[in-house]
Amino acid sequence: METETSGVNLHDQAQIVFGKQVYQNNCASCHGVELEGQPDWRKRGADGRLPAPPHDDSGHTWHHRDVDLFRITKNGVQDIVGPDYKTDMPVFKDILTDDEIWAALTYIKSTWGERILQYQREAESRR
Repeated sequence: METETSGVNLHDQAQIVFGKQVYQNNCASCHGVELEGQPDWRKRGADGRLPAPPHDDSGHTWHHRDVDLFRITKNGVQDIVGPDYKTDMPVFKDILTDDEIWAALTYIKSTWGERILQYQREAESRR
């Protein structure tokens, strides 16, 4: 059973700095050094898979609850949307610790503007 409590702490500067390092070493090769994602990230390729989306304000990462982002990172997108979903997103459960995943998510969220953070808080409160 995965946690239903967010490990993101936007007031923890050390977690943000550590998360940036985790992100750069494990996520940036697909999602971009500046969280910009891959070109045409909304357009499926010939294999039916979507390119890596941005994690900045222009993407849809903020549409998801923290605990769902954690599950996607740790167990794969299929953990949220079902086993038949085709994606290039790797599963990180054997690569990153839970603390490293939460730190990377904290870093990502630390780059969002207040309006986006508010949208995510509202989305989380409706679930």
